[in-house]
Amino acid sequence: MKFHIITIFPDIFDSYLNESIIGRAIKNKLISVKFYNPRDFIKAPKNNYRPVDDKPYGGGPGMVMRAEPLLKAIEKAISKIKNKKKILIINFIPSAEKFTTNYAKTISKKYTDVILICGRYEGIDARVDKILKTKKLSIGDYVLTGGEIPAMILVDCVSRQIEGVLGNFDSREEERVSSSEVYTRPEKLVYKGKKYNVPKILLSGNHKLIENWKQKK
Repeated sequence: MKFHIITIFPDIFDSYLNESIIGRAIKNKLISVKFYNPRDFIKAPKNNYRPVDDKPYGGGPGMVMRAEPLLKAIEKAISKIKNKKKILIINFIPSAEKFTTNYAKTISKKYTDVILICGRYEGIDARVDKILKTKKLSIGDYVLTGGEIPAMILVDCVSRQIEGVLGNFDSREEERVSSSEVYTRPEKLVYKGKKYNVPKILLSGNHKLIENWKQKK
């Protein structure tokens, strides 16, 4: 799986992509992540100021990301992809369809390349969506300062659906009976004079009862 990220702040991703499971997946070439900065597609004037945003038509607060540099950055990404039929272009907006694990599975099976547009300010010029027929997604009912965090979430969730990324493919929480209430050693924890014990059912060795307990939780 190849991720192509359109962002004016590529350095935001450095630490996240170089650590832990995602960092290992990139190192093992199970996934790849490439960046395209819209600023690089604006002809620089003498003062080197390359604005990617402008005032919105119709008025209102904030700025809107311009269509031309975004389109050129996305076109560059597309030019690097061999199979044009297996490209998904995503734009993150809070009011769109919610991103889910089931959709992450669909992405991992149906596409080879995912282009992620990281909008900023008040969003991107709507003509980008119309021209490229983007898939609009939301990661929740809240507003962030940019699309970089949603992009990281999608990269993480889709990557774990690719065999080999996780040490044990069956360790995906969505593929087994799991509970948000989990325990590990020590069996008996003493904190500020009070004792906190692991539920006896988890120590019973009775797998059927344990699975029932997890289902209820």
